[in-house]
Amino acid sequence: LATMPRQNNSIFYEIRTYDIKPSKMKEFVEMVNKYFHLRTAHSELVGFWSAELGAMNKVVHVWKYDNFAHRTAVRHALGNDKDWQGKFISPALPLIEKQRNEVAYLVPWCQLGKPPKEGGVYEWITFQMKPGGPALWGEAFRAAINAHINTGYTKLIGVFHTEYGLLNTVHVIWWNESPDHRAAGRHSAHEDARVVAAVRDSVRFLESQQNMLLIPLQCSPLK
Repeated sequence: LATMPRQNNSIFYEIRTYDIKPSKMKEFVEMVNKYFHLRTAHSELVGFWSAELGAMNKVVHVWKYDNFAHRTAVRHALGNDKDWQGKFISPALPLIEKQRNEVAYLVPWCQLGKPPKEGGVYEWITFQMKPGGPALWGEAFRAAINAHINTGYTKLIGVFHTEYGLLNTVHVIWWNESPDHRAAGRHSAHEDARVVAAVRDSVRFLESQQNMLLIPLQCSPLK
């Protein structure tokens, strides 16, 4: 009842969210920019962002794995990587207040996208849906996403559903040229009858929603 269909492969994504001590955010970001190549040598980083609006002193990073055996092997290698442990992990841990991870899959009708150019901002929206999975709300949710895509003001990067973590959770990542461009697009979308109708249908299955505006870090492949 809690999970959605997945794509026809074993690939999954680990979403890691860290709360950083407020006085240490600048130091943490500097360490990431300096040493994160040690981490990306082991597995594929999809994106790494810091929260600008909707949360404070928070970073989100997403990792791609071929399967669970792949992740296990990577975690084992990281534990034995003396450079990674000594140069980043040991000094970074005292800067972190809280860590959370989720395992998620791309929904079957979504491919991981890329922005049309660098320099924009990302909107990360977390939807907590009612229990029941896609048999209950899948088509209505997809219609609401497509309605926003069709307005043309924003670019869809990915739609993920959780397998481990809080279930019936869907994360949607959008790209916009700027916060002002996003605000203008949202205003227009709210006046579009097609968007209004699709959203009205989907929110019947929604329990809560949270938005963050994210800025990509220097090491992020998605910029």
